[in-house]
Amino acid sequence: MVEAKKPNDIGMKRGRVLTNLSQPGQLDIIGEGLPVLMKSAGDLLAAAQSLNEHHRAAAILEGQAMEEVGKILILVDIVRCPPKLRPSRIGKLMTWFYDHLARLIYVDAQGWKPINFNQLQEYVDDRRRSHYLEGAVGEYIMPNWEILLRESTLYADIVTTEDGKPYWNEPADWAIPYQNLDPLAWRICTALRNMGAFTREGLDIMSSVWSQVDFASDQHWRDSAMLTEKMLKSLQKVGLVTEAAKQEQLGDLYNNWQLPMYRINFKRIIVPLADLKDERDANYRSELGYYDDRD
Repeated sequence: MVEAKKPNDIGMKRGRVLTNLSQPGQLDIIGEGLPVLMKSAGDLLAAAQSLNEHHRAAAILEGQAMEEVGKILILVDIVRCPPKLRPSRIGKLMTWFYDHLARLIYVDAQGWKPINFNQLQEYVDDRRRSHYLEGAVGEYIMPNWEILLRESTLYADIVTTEDGKPYWNEPADWAIPYQNLDPLAWRICTALRNMGAFTREGLDIMSSVWSQVDFASDQHWRDSAMLTEKMLKSLQKVGLVTEAAKQEQLGDLYNNWQLPMYRINFKRIIVPLADLKDERDANYRSELGYYDDRD
């Protein structure tokens, strides 16, 4: 372990210490943490599913559970990252580990169907914009949807619109009753656990198999499916697959577990107000049938 050198090195949110550990040491800590995170997420989901008459509270608990799941998926991508590349990526991945938006996108990304890694980055780029246009023709400028949904559900707060007019956000109960369904990202993590991938030996197997391909540009779902199959066969060969594993969980891993995202940029894209207004004006002109002669 690395001894603390200043007061800020003591306490929570110290995940970046992983960068100072040997690669076996990194897997040791990740192996200790995955069951802790799985229990944390599972407890929150179970609590959410017990609140049938309190839809907002249930949604808040599920949201918190999914951010824990986001952390799991990020740690898994540290394991899937080729060891030679890991020293240059692990610090950034731990930055995303503590970033609300990155965790939310990580969860949402499970089940997306990009053609390849480059298109996956394009999908993420669309979700990490600071603001976007909403409405029939994009007449309203809105903050990032992922963060807006999270914070408007959690907090009563003063909000301002484009014209500067303030109003109160009043967190309201959901009109649609909370659905007691296990989210896809949670099912994927549960499947990995049941297949033995979250054991210490399983992490070594995952690391060894997935290090064969660096997901950086043209890599696609066939590469991912091939490595998933190799990993699962290796886990089965050494007897790590548990009795809790189910046939249908294979479908979640083959069809919905996203490509490794250790090279994906999740930093929020700050969209200038002028660009949003220009985009809105272009939408208006298009709706009215006017086109820019410069195009």
